[in-house]
Amino acid sequence: MTTDLTEGKPSQKLFWFSIPLLLSVAFQQLYQMADSMIVGRFSATPAAGELALAAVGASYPITQLFVAVATGVNIGTSVLVSQLFGAKRYLRMKTAVSTALVTTAVIALLLTLVGALATDSMMAALQTPENIFADGSLYLRVYVFGLLFLFIYNVCTGIFNAMGDSRTPLILLILSSVSNVVLDLIFVAGFQWGVAGVAWATFIAQGAAGILALILLLRRVHSFDTGGHFLLFSPEMLRRLTNYAVPSIAQQSFVSVGNVIIQYFVNLCGATVIAGYSAATKVNMFALTCCMSFASGLSSYVAQNIGARKLDRIGPGLKAGAMFSIGLALVFTAIYLPFSDVLIGLFLPAGSASGVIDVARQYLYILVPFYIIVCIKFVCDSVLRGAGAMRPFMITTFSDLILRVGFSAILYNLMGSEIGIWLSWPIGWFLGSAISVFFYKRGVWKKKLPNL
Repeated sequence: MTTDLTEGKPSQKLFWFSIPLLLSVAFQQLYQMADSMIVGRFSATPAAGELALAAVGASYPITQLFVAVATGVNIGTSVLVSQLFGAKRYLRMKTAVSTALVTTAVIALLLTLVGALATDSMMAALQTPENIFADGSLYLRVYVFGLLFLFIYNVCTGIFNAMGDSRTPLILLILSSVSNVVLDLIFVAGFQWGVAGVAWATFIAQGAAGILALILLLRRVHSFDTGGHFLLFSPEMLRRLTNYAVPSIAQQSFVSVGNVIIQYFVNLCGATVIAGYSAATKVNMFALTCCMSFASGLSSYVAQNIGARKLDRIGPGLKAGAMFSIGLALVFTAIYLPFSDVLIGLFLPAGSASGVIDVARQYLYILVPFYIIVCIKFVCDSVLRGAGAMRPFMITTFSDLILRVGFSAILYNLMGSEIGIWLSWPIGWFLGSAISVFFYKRGVWKKKLPNL
């Protein structure tokens, strides 16, 4: 089912469109967390569980580099298709969809080749401790061979959202999440495959979701009566897609590279800190991505209204998105601060060293109080992204990340502990939010509207 976001009350339209997005990202994070939770709790001994958790966590920033490229393609495709859908240019929309799918498949296959050849080198570059190197490298290698499915799934869900359909991605994610958790339990708790088990569970679940998403998308696009034949691949659409996708890929990749650098400093602190960071960062990312879901909905809302040239609807949409996102951030704050130990304990086997829990609790206590600040950045960035104002969008993200990485290095060396790394997050969020609000207030997002 497609939804026209250019009509109706902005707050109601945005809310009901974003709720499936919220549930989707919640399930996505849950099944990503399931790998760490199950391998940590169902290993043969507490010590083995902590090492397995650290191994999966050590490879996590590298997997996020690949996710960053897939997400960038998703964002670029979604902006272009949203604008064409909002303008009701359905024949050109079909050409854009086909061009995006072909381009995505080529990019995914190239990255699979690079990733397969460089797995051990990437793990070694992060100074991964020897006692978790083999398992971390194994997890990463299996993950790389599922990149085609990951990319196809991402671009398909981006197109569904662009057409105002946030329910189909939700259904796909629920099926993928449930199957991933079931396979995790079978392979790890049942067969005792450890890290290899969670890697293959992710591969199979991701593959099934990618194939099903592609089939459903092709049927949906075919249902639009355009009265003409669309092009399978259009250089013009590739250029337009590149204009939106490359800045998004650069932005997402830059964030992931920054996280890899931060992981380097975390790895210097030893396996206990790596395990604590791995658990806490999953809990943190669950909250942030859920809060970001309203911003993602706002991005599609803005793109459709830009395409329809209904600029008067952008301001009310931003206010509604900010209200929903900040409200959810307050809920997470109220849960995370008093119950941090309980949440962290979900990832660890009984009898785990208290040091792991201490590290994770410390991380959450420093970051969680500033969720409201980063939510303001999310919604302002969504207006910039939905309008195709990619340069200011990249500037806000790069400012946040450069500060976070820089202060991680400076404060780690000054303080000599992981606390310095954790303190860099709020600093980056504050500056990034200030710049994003500045660009929105200046109206840079409406100065150069796309010609559809």
